[in-house]
Amino acid sequence: MTPRRAPAARRLLAGAGRRPRVGLLGGSFNPAHAGHLAISRRALRELRLDLAVWLVSPQNPLKPRRGMAPLAERLRAARAAAAGERRVRVCAVEAELGTRFTYDTARALRRRWPKARFVWLAGADVLVQMPAWRRWQALFRALPIAVFARPAYSARAVRGAAAARFARFRRGPRGLADAPPPAWTFLRGRPHPESATRLRARRRAGGADGGRTGEPAISDDSPSRWAESIRRIALGSLADDQAGDVTVIDLAGKTSIADFMIVASGRSERHVKAVAERLAARLKQQGMPPRSIEGLPKADWVLIDAGDVIVHVFRPEVRAFYNLEKMWSAPLPEPAVR
Repeated sequence: MTPRRAPAARRLLAGAGRRPRVGLLGGSFNPAHAGHLAISRRALRELRLDLAVWLVSPQNPLKPRRGMAPLAERLRAARAAAAGERRVRVCAVEAELGTRFTYDTARALRRRWPKARFVWLAGADVLVQMPAWRRWQALFRALPIAVFARPAYSARAVRGAAAARFARFRRGPRGLADAPPPAWTFLRGRPHPESATRLRARRRAGGADGGRTGEPAISDDSPSRWAESIRRIALGSLADDQAGDVTVIDLAGKTSIADFMIVASGRSERHVKAVAERLAARLKQQGMPPRSIEGLPKADWVLIDAGDVIVHVFRPEVRAFYNLEKMWSAPLPEPAVR
């Protein structure tokens, strides 16, 4: 770090006490919004923190650069969103530290402020995605983690690989900042409805928020980006192994269990088994291991649960009998008027 940049980092926890309890909310903040404030205020209250610090990331390694506003613009907007919040601070300390990954940032912050008690703050979608992060298990062991409910992701989060791996270290929120890691909590309750994805969609549609235009239709920080990656890997694997009649069903608005369902056929039990096993292996190689695989070794019908994407591989006659495409492609019934 250059001497010119050092003072900003030194002032980050100024006035917070000798052993401050600090919540770290990392992300692209593209843009910051009321949901970030809601999480910060709740963390300050329920975790009994002294400060909540927004770490505006220069570039999330799991997100594309396209559609990402410049760091200075996102930083400026985040500071404006947090204006008047005495216990919320905004910084781009990762740019000063030269870190790209959450674990490296957490470790650097602990080295710089060894007396501070840090807690990582994250939405439920982050807990779902965490197994793809660099050294995610080491992150759990580096500092306590507080996970906040988020629409459509909470159920998957508490059933996911990260939650299962550290299930015995889950605890209540009170005293989390003082607990030795690994320690994590899940804070339920009504999530705030706002999101960066929704804000940018309104901007593209010419809504009242104003701001930048020309951003991509698929948000760079939407959890569906993760689903898109899994979907592409699955479709590539199915094509390579000559699975037949591959159908992709968009589950948006129909269920919270997944974003996509993929249905494919194998020529025989042996082919179905080979297709399913190679798909599972490919997902694991890409850091996206399936949560579960059902139907082996018989292999009439194998289900690969990859979290945001569910893949079914059938023998043709079994597929025709269950006809999942018809079941899940049908329009939802209109809600009753009350």
